[in-house]
Parts: sequence; structure tokens; C-alpha cells
Amino acid sequence: MAVALPTAPLLAQRGRRLLPLPRFGSATANWIGFSLVLVVTMIAVAVPVLAPHDPLLPVGMPLQAPGRNGFLLGTDSVGRDILSRVLYGVRSSWFAALVVVAVGLFIGGLVGLIAGTAGGWLDSLLMRITDGFLALPAPVLAIAVVAALGPGFVHTLIAVSIVWWPFYARLVRGEVARLAARPHVEAAKLAGVGRFRLAGRHLLPGAVPNALVAASLDIGALILTLAALSFLGLGQPQPAPELGADSARNLSFFLQQWWVPVMPGLGVLLLALVGNISGDCLRNLIKTS
Repeated sequence: MAVALPTAPLLAQRGRRLLPLPRFGSATANWIGFSLVLVVTMIAVAVPVLAPHDPLLPVGMPLQAPGRNGFLLGTDSVGRDILSRVLYGVRSSWFAALVVVAVGLFIGGLVGLIAGTAGGWLDSLLMRITDGFLALPAPVLAIAVVAALGPGFVHTLIAVSIVWWPFYARLVRGEVARLAARPHVEAAKLAGVGRFRLAGRHLLPGAVPNALVAASLDIGALILTLAALSFLGLGQPQPAPELGADSARNLSFFLQQWWVPVMPGLGVLLLALVGNISGDCLRNLIKTS
């Protein structure tokens, strides 16, 4: 008696059932990304406890190599502990990036929501103002603002926030305009829902996920931007611990005492990497949800 052999699709289906592929990539990668963000945030909060020395005071002989006399990352040209300065620099850079993202999301999201909801001349006016900011080179504008206000941590945050909000305004306005054409929004309009309630209840929730993804992906770029401004001398004045400024001030020691300018640069690299990984994880999570 002939026995019917299973067809190829049936074999493939049985193969998937008997040997299911583990979902290692998505879930585990997302957990790793969020764990990195949590670890960096906890380190930034606990820096006063974790830092072995005062970052502003000399605590040893200048230019000691990493690991010598208990200095894990060595000392700089003044004798200050590089590990302590890197930890404090990581703290300021991480929280500065989060503050700029929050301010940019608030201002840009508000402008985009008003423009997309109101439409007409108000939409055109707000978008032309946004286009004016986008037309200016963002790094040059940030440098000009810091130069006008003077070097300082708060002034740097103001300068970067000024050049960062237009991206979110454009994004939120596009999302709101797209959602405004959906049937449930049209039904809400026909039901007599006011503009404020329409914007807050029907339009804003739909625009939030993409705005959050864009903001999370910007954290790495923001860390690099802030480090670049401090590298150019537009951050906090000496002897404040800043990653970009510490690398710039000690470039002359690169050939002999390489660890002095390299260690702060590695701090910038690790922070930017964590920011990019967290952004990718949040994007994947929202796409799969």
C-alpha cells in the first residue's frame, strides 16, 4: 500500500512546530539595551559615592600610568584622578542629553501639535519659523549662542535645545496631520469635539510613540554634540570635569601619556553607544507592540 509522503509546506510547518526558533534576538536585545540605560543612569546618580577622589583636587603625582599607586585610569597633568573626572563627566553628559531631549520634545511637540491641529495660517506661520531654524547650520548656531551667552553648563544646554526642537516639531506636525485624516478623528469632529480635547485625546497619543523613538535615537548624537562644544572650549570653565574639554586640554600628552586624553574620549564613546543601543531597542519595541 502506497504511503503518501508529506508535502514540503507540511514538512516546513512540522519543522517549525517541532524545532521552534528561539526569539533570542528581539527580546534579549531589548532587555540588554534597557539594562545598559538603567546601569548608566544608576552610575550617574551614584557618582559622588563611586568616585574615589575629588575630581577638582590633585591627589597624586602628575601623569601616573593607569593602575599605578591605586589610580585605575591614571592621573592627569595636574595630578587629579582621571577615573573620578570621567565619572563626573559621564554624569553631566548623560543628564545634559536627557534634559535637552526633554526640552526639545516639549517645545517641538507643542509647536507641532498646535500647527497640525490648527492648520491654516497658524500652521504655515509655525512651520515657516521651524524651517528658518532648520535652514541654519545647527552646530554653527549652537556655537554662536554659547559664544554670545558665555561658556557654562546651562548656556550650553540652552544653545543645544534651541537647535534641537525644530526636528521634533516637524515630526509631530507630520504625525498629527496624518492622524487628522483618520476616520475616528473625523468622527470626533462631527460629534462636536473641541480642538483642545481633539488634540489631547485623539491626536497627541498617536504622535507620541514616533516622537519618543526619534528622541531616544538622538541621545547618542546629543552626547557627541555636547562633547564637541566642550572640546571647543564652550562648555564649563576649568577645572570642571567635562569629557570633551578634558580630551582637548590634554592632547599634547597623547604620544607619551596617551591615557590622559584617551580615557575621557572613551567615556564619550561608551555613552554614545549606550544611547544608540537604547534608541534601537525602543524603536524595535514600539514596532513589535
